[in-house]
Amino acid sequence: MPAKHEWPFIIVANRLPVVRGKGKSEGTWRRSPGGLVSALTPIVQNSGGAWAGWTGTTGPAPDPFVHDKITHLPVPISRTQLSSFYDGFCNGTIWPLYHGAVREPNYHRRWWRPYVTVNRRFAEITAKSAAPDASVWVHDYHLQLVPALLREMRPDLRIGFFLHIPFPPEELFGRLPWRRQILEGLLGADVVGFQTQGDAQNFLRMAKRYTEARIEGGWLHIHGHMVDVGSFPVSTDFEHYNEMASEPQVVKRSLQLHQQVGQGRKIILGVDRLDYTKGIDVRLRAFQELLARRPDAVRECVFVQLAVPSRGRVGEYRELRKHVEELVGQINGEFGEVGLTPVQYLHRELPFDELIALYRSAEVMAVTPLADGMNLVAKEYVATRFDDTGVLILSEFAGAAEELKTALQVNPHDVDGLAETINMALSLPEKEATRRMSRMREVVSGHTVYDWADSFMQALSA
Repeated sequence: MPAKHEWPFIIVANRLPVVRGKGKSEGTWRRSPGGLVSALTPIVQNSGGAWAGWTGTTGPAPDPFVHDKITHLPVPISRTQLSSFYDGFCNGTIWPLYHGAVREPNYHRRWWRPYVTVNRRFAEITAKSAAPDASVWVHDYHLQLVPALLREMRPDLRIGFFLHIPFPPEELFGRLPWRRQILEGLLGADVVGFQTQGDAQNFLRMAKRYTEARIEGGWLHIHGHMVDVGSFPVSTDFEHYNEMASEPQVVKRSLQLHQQVGQGRKIILGVDRLDYTKGIDVRLRAFQELLARRPDAVRECVFVQLAVPSRGRVGEYRELRKHVEELVGQINGEFGEVGLTPVQYLHRELPFDELIALYRSAEVMAVTPLADGMNLVAKEYVATRFDDTGVLILSEFAGAAEELKTALQVNPHDVDGLAETINMALSLPEKEATRRMSRMREVVSGHTVYDWADSFMQALSA
């Protein structure tokens, strides 16, 4: 293993880009799925770099190891720290607060202290591992203190930070007891990136109000240090989704799904992590309202909701699952007919090719989060529509709404308006649907996840 101060580029994220195999593969590592890992991996490989993150299991961390031409720097997190740092501060305080306080955030000092401790540990491991004048790219809300801690330890480093979730406005962020510490943590970076221009503006206002930073020439200046703040909207691997969608076996499977699930009806699809920010329950109530207004719609359409398990240790998420499943049962009991089920509900992950087939089988995609940094599901659906078919219903409060302007945009809190939009999507003229989808595909193909990574790295090296 190389000596310390060896790697010229390091990604720092809550999780490593690998997961440990199970069953016969136990003890081996494999790359995590997802476009983000795919986009960042070549950058690390080409630079001879490393990736610092948690393995996903508590207790002592394994020694650094090489997998897929990347040196992995495991960061240890204890069971107690996981409870306070991750379940507590990250997901009980920051997650709801940054998502518009759609659930009341909790502010506990017993959570804050482990957050500081874990952030310091990430910074220490990175500081020991980075080569002189190396570039470091820190990711997301788990590690907002790392940039300043790193700058204190290694002022020679070029440091970037990207927030994958929304950054809240003043009336929400101002409630955070540790608002100054968070802001000063982020201001340790040379480049601070957000999903939207609105998020970037929120941060600039907060930094100006709660720290000694001042804005000059479009840059933030603090303690003799300049910070470039901007929006870098994340995207998806367009070509991968587009090509997979046209694979013969995927096309065949999508037709099977449509025949089995649709039974001659149009499919309305929802694909989300089971999280209260995604608006799954409101979306289902809107579909319920549509059926109440038009009982014959049960023979015209079927709602398929894929809810990927998420944070099952947290009581609030277990309650959400119970609520959603009760709502599905209520709709099916009230409006179902013999042989016709209004809502098909799946609570599990699907293999990638099955997910693409599901995207292809759906005439309508409903992406209606109450708040979202970007929402890649919307872009993934667009990327699979190689024939320009399909209608996307998209929340105004998803970051993707800034780019996908020809989607049918909705206020996800408005049950009546959402029901009307679903009804509109089902009857949208083919020519109009094609026009809208064609424009969205131009946008998504013109700015992929690789373009996103390249644009941030260019800003970091400027």
